[in-house]
Amino acid sequence: MSMKQQYGQPKDNYHAKLMAKSTGIFIVCVILTLICLVPIFILIVNSTHAHMDLAKNPSNFWFGGSLMDNFDTLNGKVKTGAARQYSGSFKVLQGYLNSLLIAGCTTGLTVFFSAMTAYGLTVYDFKVRSAAYTFIIAVMMIPVQVSSAGFVKFMYDLNLINNFIPLIVPAIAAPAVIFFMVSYMKSSFPLDIVEASRIDGCGEFRTFLTIAIPMMKPAIAVQAIFAFVANWNNFYTQNMILKNDKLVTMPIMVSKVLGFDKNVDYGVNYLCITLSILPIVVIYFILSKFIIAGVALGGVKE
Repeated sequence: MSMKQQYGQPKDNYHAKLMAKSTGIFIVCVILTLICLVPIFILIVNSTHAHMDLAKNPSNFWFGGSLMDNFDTLNGKVKTGAARQYSGSFKVLQGYLNSLLIAGCTTGLTVFFSAMTAYGLTVYDFKVRSAAYTFIIAVMMIPVQVSSAGFVKFMYDLNLINNFIPLIVPAIAAPAVIFFMVSYMKSSFPLDIVEASRIDGCGEFRTFLTIAIPMMKPAIAVQAIFAFVANWNNFYTQNMILKNDKLVTMPIMVSKVLGFDKNVDYGVNYLCITLSILPIVVIYFILSKFIIAGVALGGVKE
């Protein structure tokens, strides 16, 4: 029996099993991708259809011709019949500006101060470091709803209702982001480089800005994406603080539009939701490489 006959068959079986495994994984990934993307695609497509078309067929897979009509109704340009209820309830530009201001500022504060806290908990060795880290992790277990009543009352006492400050400044404290940053730094941040910078005469804050921040870019980018999305969609806190129509954000506007339970226009509702999630979808597509890279953070220690 030749060597090829003796050893060729097991090798062929190995390649066949490997190919079958790869094909199975690919099929599962395609199915998961379709499960995630098809509802978003149907949502966007339905926003281009008229109410009567959606009443007959609520799940369309191709675009219609009523996008501008739905937009005019949503924007208050159509003020006859049932469309009058939408007049002035949804102002796209105003909602985008308010939501972008809140989400952008909170994201910046969240990632910067969380990175600074994680840097302190990792680099400095002080007596209560473990206790401080445990306390930060414990705060993660407290739901927002538990402290919301006291928070709103406190904001009323400070006369900060109808103000963006209560929605932006508390973002400095982000226990979940700190937990992620600490985990990343413990696995991927060399402490020797901090000692080297001190020997060279570099100050502590300058070391953090010029050395730590660039080395933490993957973790900062991933958490910035998640923080932006969370604050963009933060209806609960925004609805408690913002009562002025000029300060309303996209989640509040969407809630008002979807709250019209009489003479519902499905096309307008779908368009409203599409406009609210459009910036998030764009950000995910643009920055998806950071999310993919962040999946493996801490998996390899250099």
